Amino acid sequence: MYKTNLPRHWGEQTKAVHAGEFPDPVTNASSPNLVMSTTFVVDADTTFSVEGFEESNACVYTRWGNPTIHQLEAKLSALEEAETAVAFASGMGAASALLFHLLKAGDHAVVSDVAYAALSEITNEMIPALGVAITKVNTSDPEAVRAALRPNTKLVYIETPCNPLLRLTDIALTADIAHSVGARLAVDSTFATPAATKPLQLGADFVIHSLTKYLGGHGDALGGAVLGSRADLALLRKQTAIRLGGTLSPFNAWLILRGLATFPIRMRVHEDNALKVAAWLETCPEVKRVIYPGLPSHPQYELAKRQMRNTSGMITFQTNTDRETPQETARRLAQKLQVIHYAVSLGHHRSLIFYLDSKAVLQTSFKLSTPEQSASWDAFAGQGIFRLSVGLEDADDLIADLEQALSK
Repeated sequence: MYKTNLPRHWGEQTKAVHAGEFPDPVTNASSPNLVMSTTFVVDADTTFSVEGFEESNACVYTRWGNPTIHQLEAKLSALEEAETAVAFASGMGAASALLFHLLKAGDHAVVSDVAYAALSEITNEMIPALGVAITKVNTSDPEAVRAALRPNTKLVYIETPCNPLLRLTDIALTADIAHSVGARLAVDSTFATPAATKPLQLGADFVIHSLTKYLGGHGDALGGAVLGSRADLALLRKQTAIRLGGTLSPFNAWLILRGLATFPIRMRVHEDNALKVAAWLETCPEVKRVIYPGLPSHPQYELAKRQMRNTSGMITFQTNTDRETPQETARRLAQKLQVIHYAVSLGHHRSLIFYLDSKAVLQTSFKLSTPEQSASWDAFAGQGIFRLSVGLEDADDLIADLEQALSK
């Protein structure tokens, strides 16, 4: 029904347009319908409890499943080359559901010491408060991951490129390390997207995406997803998605479906623009250092070439502090930028920039525990970094906008 068994020869653009979709059998509408109903007519033998719910069941209640949401899940699965997907109301809804599903009191997890702020914060306090031991490590160092493993390690959670440093982790190598003690590997691939990396094909067990970012692509719909095997995700859907209730709105699913149709094309423009902007930033006298996986100056450029087919649209940079503080630069950018919006989030069709002060985020989100972790942060971020999400505007206009705003 949802075109989950696609012809193997179909390319990424064809999958993005057609996977999970079908003409409406009643109206013959070509575009996917938006089904907003919360409940569905069922037969008299339908179970009232999720305990009797099977993945193959027809829709019963939208918290359990919905035709529009299922179409989105099928399209995501095709793009990620996953057996199946479970959609959530946000990226953090997806990540937290996976953590609560896999970890119980007495378990141990290894988590990237720098990752999405809310993920870092939940693993600083809430998850440990439930009796789950968490070890934060720089996952770009495979030996640090290996040394952190314990007999009760159930999960290794990485993010590559990580937010906001754009530091990379070798997925295949980390999968081997995790599996050596029977742990599972989860990869937040929001920054990379399936256009760059398919973690399941490199040995990961789960992939997490914030659909709010590149996959939705237009900054108008929150969403998240976990992708993996049917066996794993049938239990995830039943035990966390349905019971905890972090259900994606069908309307948001429909908006993200619409965005996905142009996803491969958008990612090529994001990458092309980011390469041009990053190269220009390296020549800008007001800029001290640029971090972008597509530049040879990235400290893990060789890994980026091996692991990423597309280096995405995310750039971070440090500014020179001899004449003004980064905070002063941030205030000037917020006032003077005309094309680029000074705002949080990323992966939208419009360009966004935001300043992250190292002292502030290290106190709130990233509580680094070793000198080596601090040194890695300092190398990538210094006193603070500007996170630039390069959009789909003309690259020359973005460069001109940055030039006039950065110049004193």
